[in-house]
Amino acid sequence: MPLNCRALVVAASSLAIESAPQALAQWTSCAGTSGLNMQSLATREGFAFSGGATGAYRSSDGALTFTPSNSGNDAAGPTRGFAVDGLYIYTCTSQGVFRSANNGTTWIAKSQGLSSLLGHGVRHVDGHLFHVGPAGVYRSDNQGDSWTAAGLAGIDVRCITSIGSVLFVGTNSSGIYKSANWGSTWTAANTGLTSTTFRAIEAKGTTLFAGGQIGTGVFRSTDQGASWTLLGGGLPSGSYRGFASDGRVIVAGSFGAGAFYSLDNGVRWTAINAGLTDLTLFDLEIHQDTLMAATNTQGVFRFAMSNLIDLTGDGCIDAADLASLLSAWGSCTDCAADYNGDDSVDAQDLATILSYWGVCD
Repeated sequence: MPLNCRALVVAASSLAIESAPQALAQWTSCAGTSGLNMQSLATREGFAFSGGATGAYRSSDGALTFTPSNSGNDAAGPTRGFAVDGLYIYTCTSQGVFRSANNGTTWIAKSQGLSSLLGHGVRHVDGHLFHVGPAGVYRSDNQGDSWTAAGLAGIDVRCITSIGSVLFVGTNSSGIYKSANWGSTWTAANTGLTSTTFRAIEAKGTTLFAGGQIGTGVFRSTDQGASWTLLGGGLPSGSYRGFASDGRVIVAGSFGAGAFYSLDNGVRWTAINAGLTDLTLFDLEIHQDTLMAATNTQGVFRFAMSNLIDLTGDGCIDAADLASLLSAWGSCTDCAADYNGDDSVDAQDLATILSYWGVCD
């Protein structure tokens, strides 16, 4: 071990408690959502939002408790997506788009120009709002006050994300498309794909992750959709419906197999399902260092992000964890401190633990 690392071990050990093997804590059910169908999640200004078959729900206590947030919103059909900007939060529902200026206390309908009220997703990008659904893509340049068609007419578009100003959408049976001009034109981006249906797509920095249909899995692109690779590394075959990322981790939610996370941009994946009573997930979101999962029949669950990194089992990322990591420095197989699974505890693992420093459950 290098001398500088030995010095760090001595310094950290003086503050550390006796280390225990890494043990991932369980998911816990969020109060107010038990037994509900949930399909979407979002976060804005300290509030967490969930949406599903009975409308929208809001939490102001770190996703511990949710209460209905449907004054003016569609509560009879599913709330399938959220978008946020500097002034508003938006819902995408079976009855169109709704907008709130007070973080979900009240909502107003904002669907003028939409040819189909049913929506599968909504996203804000650089002052533009995009709505996707069975009628294709629609764009609003005035925060939802009016909408105009933005391509892919007649194609059932199921999800949307962006890298900078480039848009990417996944469709039902027509693959993935991208647009670099706010939807004026779209080009197919399907090289390497073995799925034609995508219900979830996520950008983690400049890397794209897309959830394919049953029999495929998660695909990754590192060249803005020019080519795709089907991922393995512990990720089972199946249909994937939701993703979450905070720039350090990517989490994938499957239809029937639960949640999986990766700390090395999708090379290796680990299941985190303890405590989940429904393994069919429709969305994932990270809110205040808490991972949230929207399930098909059992509401929203929460999982402390510190659990992914915690080496001592105390719920906090601190000097005790640093000491444990440094004591394992070097070649190490199946070590808890080997976050990226390359059989070595090294600078990459040190960078990971430092990126979560101070996070507590």
